[in-house]
Amino acid sequence: MSVSFSMMERHYDFDLTYITERIISVFFPPLLEEQRYRLNLREVAAMLKSKHQDKFLLFNLSERRHDITRLNPKVHDFGWPDMHAPPLDKICAMCKAMENWLNSDPQHVVVLHCKGNKGKTGVIIAAYMHYSKISAGADQALSTLAMRKFCEDKVSSTLQPSQNRYIYYFGGLLSGAIKMNSSPLFLHQVLIPTIPNFQEDGGFFPFLKIYQSMQLVYTSGIYDLQGSGSRRLIVTIEPALLLKGDIMVKCYHRRVQSAERDSVFRLQFHTCTIHGAQLWFGKGELDEACSDDRFPSDATVEFVFSSGPEKIKGRVSQRNDPAISVDYNTNDPVVRWDSYENFNQRHQDSLEGTTIHSYNHILDTVWTAAPAPLPPFPSLQPAAPHLLHQAPTQGAQPPPSHSLPSLRNAAHPACQDHPTGGLDR
Repeated sequence: MSVSFSMMERHYDFDLTYITERIISVFFPPLLEEQRYRLNLREVAAMLKSKHQDKFLLFNLSERRHDITRLNPKVHDFGWPDMHAPPLDKICAMCKAMENWLNSDPQHVVVLHCKGNKGKTGVIIAAYMHYSKISAGADQALSTLAMRKFCEDKVSSTLQPSQNRYIYYFGGLLSGAIKMNSSPLFLHQVLIPTIPNFQEDGGFFPFLKIYQSMQLVYTSGIYDLQGSGSRRLIVTIEPALLLKGDIMVKCYHRRVQSAERDSVFRLQFHTCTIHGAQLWFGKGELDEACSDDRFPSDATVEFVFSSGPEKIKGRVSQRNDPAISVDYNTNDPVVRWDSYENFNQRHQDSLEGTTIHSYNHILDTVWTAAPAPLPPFPSLQPAAPHLLHQAPTQGAQPPPSHSLPSLRNAAHPACQDHPTGGLDR
């Protein structure tokens, strides 16, 4: 049973929840003033030491902070940007580290620390539900129910579509429902919808940035769609871009009257799950856009891949309306600004070490701790619809509108509390 202690009457600014008897969540609001955060952090450490002595291991899901380490030397830093999905191998590493710690002593407990959006904690708990069933003990059923209740009651409404997608990936890889694709993947084109009135005074000047393992690998030019009646924009990448591992695509709108940009949509996927030449994401599968009324409800974002850098044989090359122009000014600071570089620098001495992109490593990380052979793992049941993301559509035809009702809703709660500014500007 999930037991939550309300601290508001004592003027504390955190939510401490016993998800199970041995898994604890500590959540701090994202805008909590720094001095109050440090004071509350000391209170949390005192509470945990009083109840669990030195038997707790803290997993930090937020930015690396040395004051956390000073309060408790047993800290694993697994932080990643707020409102984003963590890398797939980081999910694997966290689940394995949690299980190793809990299995080494029956009095050991795990503490998940998060300052920001609760979705981070939800991703890890949902993933651990999948993972822990591999080597489940007699008491695992009760713990699974408690974790499910926590996710449904506390975090399901805060999950972004990409976070749901990565939970789906993890469960599918464990169960064998998703087969690993280890072939090279080259991106040739990205097709996005046009939004004529994205800016209040009219105009839409989009550009794309593509990240691999949070490192920028591609930036498009700025497209000017004025005078074009086309309903979609085709971003052609020449030569084709080799992608491997965790990929993030962000679409921005470059404001005309100011040196600023607005985020149009963001999405994350992992190349090991892709088995077709085309991949579609509906509005409800796009972070930020899923709750934006300006984004067409029936619009999709399409990716065109191949297994080699050469142009795809037999495919008619799609071209933009001649009225669409492109500005390839790479010196524009609004375009060049990489909003993730500082986050990575904070984590350069992180305990989890260098990111590994081997597909075999992802499975090895999970399965080395599990008994063989692995039993089939049942997917999360419909009782927790926001914790299981359907796979993005692959094939030759676009998906029908609203085929994923829990996610293809413009008012999907996963997007309601998305903050502006910061990393997502």
